[in-house]
Amino acid sequence: MSVSFKNRSFLKLLDYTPEEIGALLALSAELKAKKKAGVPHRLCEGKSIALLFEKTSTRTRCAFEVAAADLGMHPVYLDPKSSQMGKKESIPDTARVLGRMFDGIEYRGFEQEIVEELSAFAGVPVWNGLTNEFHPTQILADFLTIREHFGDLKGKKLVYMGDARYNMGNSLMVGCAKMGMHFVACAPEKYFPDKALIDTCQTIAAETGAILEFITDPVTAVKGAHVIYTDVWVSMGEPAEVWQERIRELSPYRVTTALMNAAGAQCRFMHCLPAFHDLKTTTGQEIFEKFGIDCMEVTDEVFESDRSIVFDEAENRMHTIKAVMAATLG
Repeated sequence: MSVSFKNRSFLKLLDYTPEEIGALLALSAELKAKKKAGVPHRLCEGKSIALLFEKTSTRTRCAFEVAAADLGMHPVYLDPKSSQMGKKESIPDTARVLGRMFDGIEYRGFEQEIVEELSAFAGVPVWNGLTNEFHPTQILADFLTIREHFGDLKGKKLVYMGDARYNMGNSLMVGCAKMGMHFVACAPEKYFPDKALIDTCQTIAAETGAILEFITDPVTAVKGAHVIYTDVWVSMGEPAEVWQERIRELSPYRVTTALMNAAGAQCRFMHCLPAFHDLKTTTGQEIFEKFGIDCMEVTDEVFESDRSIVFDEAENRMHTIKAVMAATLG
């Protein structure tokens, strides 16, 4: 790889150039091909990493653990009950302890400033597995998936439906701006990303040729879209009381077959998961009993259709996370 990532943290895409993001995607594709072909790629033999989870996740944990094993590393998982960070031990102290024992640290949790502080004190690469503000490893997986289905990222139109104020809306907007894509946030205006971040991304877009739009009408927004992307309406850690408001205000932005058809036959559906598309979850059943709806952000018909590429996307979490770890650990 011509670009050097050794000893760098991976905290947000704003820290990386389009060329660097492209290099990570190329390495992801290379490592995925080796995995599929059964070619060993133990590039980090003998290293150990800490997986520091203040918010649990199926995909993020499994992606890091399998990727670490493939690279020849030993991962140690620390759930919210296994770490004293922020309770009996400060974040800088935790970072310095873990940095002496591990070659890299993954953090999944709350404020972006936590992962930034870990990186500042650890002395080893720190990787953002999700914060309230950003989710960069997810975006790499999304972009690898889009490349696999459309051949390139430049000029591709991605429409994010729903609440775009948090990590997914923020990170997709940043990523699309960096890679010269056409990003649309479609929601009521109160759900658009923060204006300061929009301004930052518009400056980036002016250099890359990206287009950033913020539209309230779904049919207008999706016209010609290559991807319609959505996420759950209530983020992890938010109070249950917000469900009624979100259902009322975001139901017009549910991804339906009619909306996919309005985009065009080329359009594919993406979701970072988990998705509330049926009643086969405890939360889904509770929402049905309380509000009488059998799906939320996407219908089951769309989720299960051949236009849905959500499981390609989920698999690619592992391949792109592997690339980030291999590149930054050298």
